[in-house]
Amino acid sequence: MDHADFAHFAALDIRAGTVTRAEPFPEARRPAIKLWVDCGPEIGERKSSAQITGHHTPDALVGQRVMAVVNFAPRQIGPFMSEILVLGFPDSDGEILLARPEPGVADGARLA
Repeated sequence: MDHADFAHFAALDIRAGTVTRAEPFPEARRPAIKLWVDCGPEIGERKSSAQITGHHTPDALVGQRVMAVVNFAPRQIGPFMSEILVLGFPDSDGEILLARPEPGVADGARLA
């Protein structure tokens, strides 16, 4: 395992947010969902393409809390521009479960 120093961690801007909209993304090469996430007043709403279809459906995601890296460069995923990286952990089958902030953490709160 490579080691990172604190400066590497501090360079990542990881924020709490709430999914405001979610849609299927049939144009993606691998099954994915398009997400719009409210990242708080400082960041605003940002979009993400997330390969989370194993445990999540678009309808069930609206209103869900997530954590995301908000300072990566935008990335074109087919016809969709992904602006943030929503974070998650693989289960025993490799399907992604979303990382979620605790209740009471405001949208836009930065991971410290």
